[in-house]
Amino acid sequence: MAKKSKSTWIWYPGDYEIWLGNQMNGRRTERGAFFPPFWKMDSHYVTVEFSKQLELAEPEDIYIAAEGKFNIKLDGKLQFGMPDSFHLPAGTHHLNIKVWNQATPPALFVDGETVHTDGTWKVTYEDKEWIDESGKASDTSATTYMDAAHWNFDDPGARPSEFCLSLRPETPVTKKETNGGILYDFGRETFGYLVVHNPGGGGLMHIYYGESPEEALDTEHCETLDKLKFAAEHVTDLALGELTRRGPVYTLEGSKAFRYVFVTTDGNLTYDSVSMLYEYLPEQYRGAFRCSDKELNRIWDIGAYTMHLTTREFFIDGIKRDRWVWSGDAIQSYLMNYYLFFDSETVKRTIWLLRGKDPVTSHTNTIMDYTFFWFLSIYDYYMYTGDRHFVTQVYPRMQTMMDYVLGRTNPDGMVEGMTGDWVFVDWADGYLDKHGELAFEQVLFCKSLETMALCAGLAGNGADELKYAELAAALRAKLMPAFWDEAKKALVHNRVGGQRSETVTRYANMFAVFFGYLTDTQKDDIKHSVLLNDDILKITTPYMRFYELEALCEMGEQVQVMKEMKAYWGGMLREGATSFWEKYNPEEKGVEHLAMYGRPYGKSLCHAWGASPIYLLGKYYLGVRPVKPGYEEFSITPTLGGLEWMDGTVPAPQGDIRVYMDAGRIKVTAGTGRGYVYISSASLPEASRGTVETLGEGRYRLWIDTKDEVMITYTPN
Repeated sequence: MAKKSKSTWIWYPGDYEIWLGNQMNGRRTERGAFFPPFWKMDSHYVTVEFSKQLELAEPEDIYIAAEGKFNIKLDGKLQFGMPDSFHLPAGTHHLNIKVWNQATPPALFVDGETVHTDGTWKVTYEDKEWIDESGKASDTSATTYMDAAHWNFDDPGARPSEFCLSLRPETPVTKKETNGGILYDFGRETFGYLVVHNPGGGGLMHIYYGESPEEALDTEHCETLDKLKFAAEHVTDLALGELTRRGPVYTLEGSKAFRYVFVTTDGNLTYDSVSMLYEYLPEQYRGAFRCSDKELNRIWDIGAYTMHLTTREFFIDGIKRDRWVWSGDAIQSYLMNYYLFFDSETVKRTIWLLRGKDPVTSHTNTIMDYTFFWFLSIYDYYMYTGDRHFVTQVYPRMQTMMDYVLGRTNPDGMVEGMTGDWVFVDWADGYLDKHGELAFEQVLFCKSLETMALCAGLAGNGADELKYAELAAALRAKLMPAFWDEAKKALVHNRVGGQRSETVTRYANMFAVFFGYLTDTQKDDIKHSVLLNDDILKITTPYMRFYELEALCEMGEQVQVMKEMKAYWGGMLREGATSFWEKYNPEEKGVEHLAMYGRPYGKSLCHAWGASPIYLLGKYYLGVRPVKPGYEEFSITPTLGGLEWMDGTVPAPQGDIRVYMDAGRIKVTAGTGRGYVYISSASLPEASRGTVETLGEGRYRLWIDTKDEVMITYTPN
């Protein structure tokens, strides 16, 4: 990004995010065919007014840059032309700049001695100004203004519409002649643009991409491919229909995910080699984890790489197939991000994009459960970052989204799939009934109503806070009578026509555990009757393993979870994974691991929800979590879970929190906030500073209020 200044490009909140997301969501291809999303895609507002109340002690000249045509009004008077500089006299003034742009979001950059575009400017997409027959202009009291949005475009030449990810050249590690072409291996899962060096002659070049050698070599079934026609003067990308002047280096226009690339040619076409431009979002790895188990260290490293590959303009699902933004994938990416990058800007961009514009015509991504995950992600963001302003900005769209949900409830106040709804839950290796009232959906719905009440309070809307709290309480009171089966010691899967089913699945039960909807007795029942019961339909996606293992961690089963992580994610590593997959079933063998959706290579071998050990290790082993928004207060409950030692860092808004633990010592360096360290010990622990409090039953705590290292010695239970 260009040099920093006091001014930054600003736009209407959500508009740039929606436009940029449309660019990204529109890049998906399948075997050379364009494949856009199947849900409603919104657009930016074409005209946006930017305004600022000024108090100038001295006259001032301002520089103006805009993405689009614009006009200027000073104190209600329209000024001549579209000047790149403008003189402001001393005194009190109201400055309005209205920008029109059909192609890209209207954006504005103003820079002066004291006047700078930033988040304090007000924006609206309709100023409601009119002039009556007397020539008197109306006021704008009915206009809704929001605070301007911005990111990191801090130079007039760094136009938001020209943003692109960073690029880095990389070369294959091996190549092999086979099947009439050359198979290139780039060594690990990667993403970017293929580059052809020194093409000679003319003819067709066929390029087949694969996350595995089998996929790249299967020219009839690989998920992505390119076809180029080299002529004397030009190269034609036959998939895109684009013509490019030929030179000694040809870089393809479309980026792809791959590890392997198989290239064949016909005619007299030759070339020297291929390389790639690796495309990525620059991120700082603030989180870290190392321990006594080498395999677990490898799992953390591959999880971090998977997370980085799927962190782009937004948090996307997988880099090969969809390359779209899905809410269920995204909420897990946010949580993993809080323990790895702590990139709050990408979280906000993704939340804005997923919400889109009013009117609401379907659930998020058309999936009922994904709508609920969208609600939940906003309060999660607030707790980790302390950014109340974002909640107030997005709250009006939370209201209209929830209005849509409430308009689709049944007479019992519960949700069930209606026409146009996709009830997803999970990809399951077995029958999963999606009919009627699913306990899983009601649990998510109840938590979403509770979230609405919390966010209404943050937005200062007391009436909404009361309304949503009452709705949540009413629904929560119905959950156990409707779905709890005392004989099965579990929540049943669903209720159809008022009749409770006999089926028990893991989903509602594990969410009810970490949402705090169960008594201690019920939680213990579920642990044994569901979560540790192999007769219950097993979960084979990292997506739901994330929540299953979180529920077990919440019940203190870190030793068991460690075994599960090593078996599941370690199993992918033993199958040769260089990034974590969309789905893993240990019972599958060989190329069976590559298939999904009825296609031999349909499975994504780099999927965001595969990186969940990042979150689990940070929150439940290092044990760090915010207690008050933005880590104003934290809690640290380190748990070895079978390890001999561990050492890690968790990022927080104002600094990192480092935790070391072995079989007798805990060392904490808290670079932000203050909070309690909780210790399990057979005797009273000793601390290098502070006073250890006794909680009973071998539990103790120590208040940390220093940035210096604090060491605690304890006796393992």
